Amino acid sequence: MDEPDLFTAAAEERQAKEPGRAPLAVRMRPRTLDEVAGQRKLLKDGSPLRRLVSGSRGPAATSSVILWGPPGTGKTTLAHVISQAVEGRFVELSAITSGVKEVRAVIDGARRAVGMSGRETVLFLDEIHRFSKAQQDSLLPAVENRWVTLIAATTENPYFSVISPLLSRSLLLTLESLTDDDVRALLRRAVVDERGLGGAVELTAEAEDHLVRLAGGDARKALTTLEAAAGAALEQGEAEVTLASTETAVNQAAVRYDRDGDQHYDVASALIKSIRGSDVDATLHYLARMIEAGEDPRFIARRLMISASEDIGLADPTALQTAVAAAQAVALIGFPEARIILSQAAIALALAPKSNAAYLAIDAALADVRQGLAGPVPPHLRDAHYGGAGKLGHGKGYQYPHDLPEGIASQQYAPDAVHGRAYYRPTRRGGEARYAEVVEWTRGRLWGEPAGSAGAAKGEPKGGAKAGPKTGPKAGPKTGPEADPEAAPGAEPGTGSNAAPKGEGEAR
Repeated sequence: MDEPDLFTAAAEERQAKEPGRAPLAVRMRPRTLDEVAGQRKLLKDGSPLRRLVSGSRGPAATSSVILWGPPGTGKTTLAHVISQAVEGRFVELSAITSGVKEVRAVIDGARRAVGMSGRETVLFLDEIHRFSKAQQDSLLPAVENRWVTLIAATTENPYFSVISPLLSRSLLLTLESLTDDDVRALLRRAVVDERGLGGAVELTAEAEDHLVRLAGGDARKALTTLEAAAGAALEQGEAEVTLASTETAVNQAAVRYDRDGDQHYDVASALIKSIRGSDVDATLHYLARMIEAGEDPRFIARRLMISASEDIGLADPTALQTAVAAAQAVALIGFPEARIILSQAAIALALAPKSNAAYLAIDAALADVRQGLAGPVPPHLRDAHYGGAGKLGHGKGYQYPHDLPEGIASQQYAPDAVHGRAYYRPTRRGGEARYAEVVEWTRGRLWGEPAGSAGAAKGEPKGGAKAGPKTGPKAGPKTGPEADPEAAPGAEPGTGSNAAPKGEGEAR
């Protein structure tokens, strides 16, 4: 591990003789923590990284750390800075090319070094999320006994990709994407620094702004695109990197979106929450990111169907029909035309009136069932089609609603344990306002309560609609603008008994 192989040594020697052959991002790699762009919170005096670089020892020595952040935020850079500062051994491994054999070799070498010379070993393990559980287990004895100080880097959520015992023995440090100002300062330094472009070109303000936008908070991408743009300008004999030359050299910004990683769920969550918040423009932004990243259109369509019921429900019953139709059309058509169908459905859902009453209703009913509030089915509702059922009293006293003028029979349907509990508590938004009137009217007749009191659940404050309809329930409630033309879509979100639940669904 300490002895590089013949080919590695030759490559490093050639790079030392011809530093200009290395990529700009490598040449501009910081040599001290003060040169690191961004991450100010992690680099304060007394921080674990500062103490690691300063060689903190003793009973309160720095523990192992896990660096978690998007690509280009400085995980490898920080490890490189630490390698230049530590007095002991520094060993670098990549989980892509290494396994348990290499890890054990490092640990054995670390134990020998401590025993023979007292030298401590710092192990930098890049892409730790690529290690299996068994491979990560091989690190535990060394980390726990501090035979090595582990610096592990990952772009994936460590709570899903790193085993719990290793997490509990390490400090988790989260790196954030660089701000535009951080990227801008990095670009300017690379243009004039002798390790970078050494003033060979100048960067116009328009080109700089474009490179900052393309970087998206990724330092490595910023330097890579700058190098490409500068190379294109120099080949044309120009000493100035313009917006035109930058656009020519860098055709398109790669969408930073890992469909198999953490951002897959983050962007999907943001899409659903933007729909719930009625922000149609943010909805289209996240939809575009998912499409451009090559997300399966069926996955997107499934998320839209869930949103249609969970966040819109009976405020606009046609929302689910729209989402289902979109899912069917997407399955038949596919990309690129499927983008239009998904856009139509997403816009419709974002602008629809919102209600989570159906979602809250089933969860409230499930909670009661799981707590044991069930009880026997009332005798008059039990199956009475077989011989002998009558002797048991099954079906006796049942009133057939269709035989009654209003179609409502004043009889008990729920078991005694939950009779009178109002699970469905409709809002007054969109088409659900009509359902609020219907549900109070029916509860008043089923429970034998006067109008205005049937909305209250047993043991709960009274609520729901203020007045029942003048006549019995009609064919069906109106939806869309006709139901409540003066109500703004999504008005009063998260108020009253229909406040957004603490729990969240699959895509959120």
